[in-house]
Amino acid sequence: MKHAKDYLSEANAAVPRISSEDGVAIHKKGTAVFVDVRDSADVAGTGTIAGALRIPRGFIEFAADDTTNYHKPALQKDSEILLVCAAGGQAALAGKTLTEMGYENVSNVGGISDWVAAGGDTEV
Repeated sequence: MKHAKDYLSEANAAVPRISSEDGVAIHKKGTAVFVDVRDSADVAGTGTIAGALRIPRGFIEFAADDTTNYHKPALQKDSEILLVCAAGGQAALAGKTLTEMGYENVSNVGGISDWVAAGGDTEV
């Protein structure tokens, strides 16, 4: 029987975690797609990365699947995608899902508070 820590360990092994500082540098280049996987109440309370897509973890499969009516066109299998959440766990799990769906360049940038501490641009 698997436990939450098992799923998280597998996700962390499958999805590289980059520092917030590296994420901020990538954001400044404007070449990557940033996705906040927290629910809307959490995003409303803290804001998110400027320009990030807001796709809750429970909806990521639908937004990432180009055969659904819910597909987000910014999500392309060959795009560089960086995920953020509150602390990094949900981003890792969502990232593992994306890699299983064929996305090739997915990273976990961790939690929004680390992003803010690194001087990353935010929006409400």
